[in-house]
Amino acid sequence: MGFDIVHINLHKTFAVPHGGGGPGAGPIGVKRRLEPFLPVPRIVKRSDGRFDAEMMERHPQSVGKIKASYGQSAALVRAYTYMCMLGGPGITRAAEIAVLNANYVKAGLRGVLDFPHPGTSMHEFVASASGLKKRTGITAGDVGKRLLDYGIHAPTVYFPLLVPEALMFEPTESAPKEELDRFIAAVKAIAAEDPALVHAAPHTTPVKRLDEATAARKLVLRWHTLSRLETAA
Repeated sequence: MGFDIVHINLHKTFAVPHGGGGPGAGPIGVKRRLEPFLPVPRIVKRSDGRFDAEMMERHPQSVGKIKASYGQSAALVRAYTYMCMLGGPGITRAAEIAVLNANYVKAGLRGVLDFPHPGTSMHEFVASASGLKKRTGITAGDVGKRLLDYGIHAPTVYFPLLVPEALMFEPTESAPKEELDRFIAAVKAIAAEDPALVHAAPHTTPVKRLDEATAARKLVLRWHTLSRLETAA
């Protein structure tokens, strides 16, 4: 069965942050039968080579405007610049190195984490801390927070949702072997540490472990100065 929509995601390898580090960005392509419903304004190229924006009057079946007209323009320019610097052969080589790096890290973490999808991965892979949690009580969230003490940004945790204690790793092509080895060594060290130490991590960051349950129940959806928050408390 074919797909009617494809999203070309520009995050990570093409320098666009994603998720909580956003904004994510990337073009979306659709089959011709879905074209009438695409949002507006629609950027079109005229016969004289100039570009123009078409609105609802030219596309009456459009779903309308769904977000800022031009998307995350700065992120798109950055990704386009990086791709122009690499060129076609460079993009191919970057993809090959990203796949190699992901599988190198995956091989290095065997015996420490579980892998719900064994075998060769592409540019990223999903691991599970279920076995680690059963052996030591250390969870995927604990691993992510403790990595901060090692000076390593936490990976995506608890996603995808269908994998218990999920950890998603995406080293990309930009990480040298020394950095990959440092990351593997850090995860191995965390798995061997006193669980009480790991449960309380991070220890070296300006903000220590947050009470996530309270944060979820008592949302603060507006920015306030510290003095106002203290007064409200």
